[in-house]
Amino acid sequence: MPTVSVGRDRLFESLGCTYTDEEFDELCFQFGIELDDITTEKAIQRKEKHLEEEGVEDDGETIYKIEVPANRYDLLCLEGLAQALRIFNGLDPIPTYKVANIGKESMLEMCVKTETSKIRPYVVCAVLRGVTFDEAKYNSFIELQDRLHQNICRRRTLVAIGTHDLDTIEGPFTYEALPPAEINFVPLKQTRNFRADELMEFYKSDLKLKKFLHIIENSPVYPVIYDCKRTVLSLPPIINGAHSAISLKTKNVFIECTATDLTKANIVLNTMVTMFSMYCERKFEVEPVKVTYPDGKSYVCPDLSIYNMNVPLSYITGIIGVQLPEDKVASLLHKMQLRAEKSVSEDKEVKFVVSVPPTRSDVLHPCDVAEDVAIAYGYNEIPKRKPASLNPLPLSQFSDLIRTEIAMTGYTEVLTWILCSKKEIFSMLNREEDNSAVTIADSRTSEFEVVRPSLMPGLLRTVGHNKDHPKPIKIFEVGDIVLLDDTNDVGAVNRRHLAALYCGANSGFELIHGLVDKIMEATGTNFVSPGNSTGYYIEKSEEPAFLQGRQASVIYGGKRIGTFGIVHPKVLKEYDIPDVCSFLELDMQSCL
Repeated sequence: MPTVSVGRDRLFESLGCTYTDEEFDELCFQFGIELDDITTEKAIQRKEKHLEEEGVEDDGETIYKIEVPANRYDLLCLEGLAQALRIFNGLDPIPTYKVANIGKESMLEMCVKTETSKIRPYVVCAVLRGVTFDEAKYNSFIELQDRLHQNICRRRTLVAIGTHDLDTIEGPFTYEALPPAEINFVPLKQTRNFRADELMEFYKSDLKLKKFLHIIENSPVYPVIYDCKRTVLSLPPIINGAHSAISLKTKNVFIECTATDLTKANIVLNTMVTMFSMYCERKFEVEPVKVTYPDGKSYVCPDLSIYNMNVPLSYITGIIGVQLPEDKVASLLHKMQLRAEKSVSEDKEVKFVVSVPPTRSDVLHPCDVAEDVAIAYGYNEIPKRKPASLNPLPLSQFSDLIRTEIAMTGYTEVLTWILCSKKEIFSMLNREEDNSAVTIADSRTSEFEVVRPSLMPGLLRTVGHNKDHPKPIKIFEVGDIVLLDDTNDVGAVNRRHLAALYCGANSGFELIHGLVDKIMEATGTNFVSPGNSTGYYIEKSEEPAFLQGRQASVIYGGKRIGTFGIVHPKVLKEYDIPDVCSFLELDMQSCL
């Protein structure tokens, strides 16, 4: 959950009200956010520098650290927080954001070149006219960019924001992708020209910017934005140009967001312009920009339109568990910045047409609307009640039954990782490596490369780590394995398996065999002669993880549902187990 640091005094000034710390904490709770910490600017600086506390009474401005939901991008700055809380308290109406009504021929234009498709194919833009900055507003503007970069922008990999003083540049603008050696400009906070490839080397020692270099460093072309005079605005997602840097004197701000994800780019742009259009000469009005792509298609952004969602009253009250009158629900939604108009369908069902503003990109489904009603109503006001009884799934009931039966025979249940290495499921089990396992893409470690297709590696690893434990060791596990399945829409399927392992001075083969009979008896399955599909029987098996001639397959309903036997000495050596072991694994779902 993101934490937003705001000055208490400026926040209270924006709210038009002063609170004690306890009162503000309660207000945050009512709104669905949390006052995480109360500190001071000097205390934060001391903590960052690992300095000891100083016995000074005046420690500077009080800072509130407020934890907000990860998808509420409109709450990542003081302006958004104050506006949302004022509406929640009934002090302000819900603002109406609008795009300035100007013709396309009068709009600024951003032309996108074909080469950008190789690296960052999308760009969206907007203009804030007549902005009035002071130091606090300017700092908040910059901080919002940083918080968006860390949050929805995924450290600039998905979206990068550039802000520019429009009075220092001139449209139309072009968004291009060029070889690094062809890009030359003075970057922000520098005084000399750099080629783009030189800039990559220069910023490798910069603590803030070096973590973004990998995004474009190895690309043959770098994205770059020019104005009509070939002045570089920015080298996204790394740095802006010094020429168009904004300052306290800036009156007109040009905002561009380059991206690999167009949806997120639009959300980021909408967040930036809606939060700071309150400081424009024409409050809550944003000037659009035309973006033209190489195929000739052009789009006007930002899109600040409101979209409507039909939500039945019964759906809202059913989720919350409280019967609320129609007017009350509409009032609660208004507190959460959602306009709601009542309508009645032909079958007399009461519905709300909920208008979702561009600031609320988190509202995607009627359940989000119901959640906002619950927050505004107050979670503490919802009466406690016991939920209606739920019947467990048959597979879960069966799993619990089997667990109980095996535990009563003296086995201890263990839980092991569902991820493992390729080595554990192939070479360590005396098997040839193939493509039969579900592989994890871009695995961070060789220990967790694949999803287990068997419970055997986990139990053997458990015994290997506990080989000094008094013998015999009798353990079991009931859990899911994952197998490839082309008939499934996700290409894989989960299967519930049971595995048991006996480790002691002798093999315990007869005990594992007896456990098979015990489990099948518990399921009401009889032992039958080979070929009879009405019960289960065993037949010779050739699994490389077991000793030849000391293993068998369990056949049920004409299908092989498992294997048991004495574990091969090579396998025991791989897991550093000095004692002989017998192992059983069954597909439990085949018994249902």
